Amino acid sequence: MEILNELYYGLLNMGWLEGLGVFFGILYIYFAAKEMIWCWYASLVSVSIYLVICYQVQLYAEMGLNFYYLGTTVYGWWHWRNPNRKEKELPISKMKLKEHVIFIISGILFTFGLAYFLVENTDAQLPYLDSFTTIFSVLTTLLVTRKVLENWLYWIVIDAVAVYIYFQRELFLTSLLMAAYVIIAAVGYFNWRKLYHTKYA
Repeated sequence: MEILNELYYGLLNMGWLEGLGVFFGILYIYFAAKEMIWCWYASLVSVSIYLVICYQVQLYAEMGLNFYYLGTTVYGWWHWRNPNRKEKELPISKMKLKEHVIFIISGILFTFGLAYFLVENTDAQLPYLDSFTTIFSVLTTLLVTRKVLENWLYWIVIDAVAVYIYFQRELFLTSLLMAAYVIIAAVGYFNWRKLYHTKYA
């Protein structure tokens, strides 16, 4: 009950900047689902806002991640604006166990490396969790570009950790948004798995 009260009053006192960032984040998801190029403009606004927010709450790794998303936003916009290529549809694929092991170990090593840097050189809050979501988000985004089925499973874990991070930094609405992303990732996984077995298996 105490947590619910904190969430309620946190939402009442939520900064307008966070609300605006969440609003454009939702617009991005909506437009992307409709395959409308406006999604990239919404993403540009949302990512830019979260660059400022993450700096304000001392989540520097997350801020770096948003710089990365800024780059993928520009690429996505360019890619959608220049579709005149004769390519077959990229099929959904699955990772082998060995690839998962390499992926996870690499992510953990980079996570500890980034966290160590943040601890030694900055006043970052939650440096290990912040580094975890940052590193694995970067790596998992690469899986998305290759249409790897298991990317959704990694996003479930990443977004669940992000729920806690943003809640701890009193960004309650963003925490709720991350919780919604967990659900979306679960739905995405089951949808892609069904497509994989019906079209590619």
